[in-house]
Formats: sequence, structure tokens, C-alpha cells
Amino acid sequence: MLRSTWTTGRRGALLGASAAVVCATLTACGGGSGGYTAVGAPPPSATAARPTGSVTLVPLDDAPKPPATSGTSGAGAGTAPGPGPASGAPAPDTSPAGAKSGRSSAHSPSPTPTAASTTAPATPAALTWGTPVRAATDHRWCEDVTLGFRNSGGTAVRSGTVSFGTHIIGALGIDWATIDSTEGLSVPIAAGAHKDQTWTVCVDAWRVPLGIHIETRDVSVQWR
Repeated sequence: MLRSTWTTGRRGALLGASAAVVCATLTACGGGSGGYTAVGAPPPSATAARPTGSVTLVPLDDAPKPPATSGTSGAGAGTAPGPGPASGAPAPDTSPAGAKSGRSSAHSPSPTPTAASTTAPATPAALTWGTPVRAATDHRWCEDVTLGFRNSGGTAVRSGTVSFGTHIIGALGIDWATIDSTEGLSVPIAAGAHKDQTWTVCVDAWRVPLGIHIETRDVSVQWR
């Protein structure tokens, strides 16, 4: 309900007549409302007198106030709402990382411990050889002797010597004497490698007359 307050202008004499015409055209005009009257559009057939002064509409204290409308200018316009998310759009998520899942992102997983090195130290050289293979030469007092070597250790053979024992054999197979000689080992022999080596082993010529021959049977090796 609105309170109508009429302010008289120059034509103040028409105040009483105008109020009577407005009251007659309305559906209700309360005499006990303490000077307040309902204001509405007059019916098409009614003729209302226009007031010559200014009209001020004052809302009643107990009447509900209309909501303010954003963008309305003029007196009584509502205050535009402050900035915020668009209607229907979800509000931005301002919760800290990990809050939804209950876990904190400040803790990183512990690094996997690195296994200790299990590399064993290299083992020393381990040289073995087979039975000597003999071959005749153009001289009765010399022969070619071949040995096969294998290094089964973890380190290469870097030096060594080979000692031969050459037997003097008579015509009837009698072993008359054994002559020792030493030759150098061809190095290096790498770890895990196999290597064949051949030497020409000789004795004094006078020890092997016609009908006598030699046989190199004994072999010993030293290496490091």
C-alpha cells in the first residue's frame, strides 16, 4: 500500500474536489485508514481529475518492499550486486591441493633404495695347458712342439716361461738322457681366452747320431 500525499500548488482550491473524484472512482476508499488510500488505475469509463501539484509516493512501514532491480536508474533504484560468478556457473574451487582426496601433496614418496653393488673383484689368472703335440723337422735333433693354453681366471696372463724336457731315445727305445730347455710364453693371454703356441725345441746335434731321435714329453709353465 502506498500513501498519497498531495501538495497544493497555485490551484490549491481544487484539492478537495480532486480527492473526492479519486475516492469515488476507486473500488475501496477506507475512511478509517488514517488518511491512506489505495491507488490504482481508474476504470476506462471513469474520469479522474489530474492534480496540479507534485505527488510523492511513500511506502508504508509494514508493507513489503519490492526487490531492487540491477540496472534501474532513478530514485528508489536497487544497488547493483557486486562481482561474482555467473548465475548457474559453479563457484571456483579454492580448496588446497589434495584437500578433496584427504591426502596432502606436500609429502613425496620415499625414494627406492639403490641396491648395493655386487660386482666381485677380479680373480687372478688361472692358466692351464694340454698335452704337447710334436712334429718332426728337417733335423733329427729338433722338433716342433705345440701347446694349447686356456686362461680361466679373471685377469690376463702378462708374462711367463715354458720349460721342456726332451728325451734322447736310442734305436732300441732306450731313454738315454733328458735335456731341459726354457722358452718364453707369448703374452698376453686374456681372461677366458684360449691360445695355441708352437716352439721349435732342439738339443745338441752330437747327442742325436744316426738311428737316435728325440721326444719332448715334459712341460712345465710359470706365469703371472
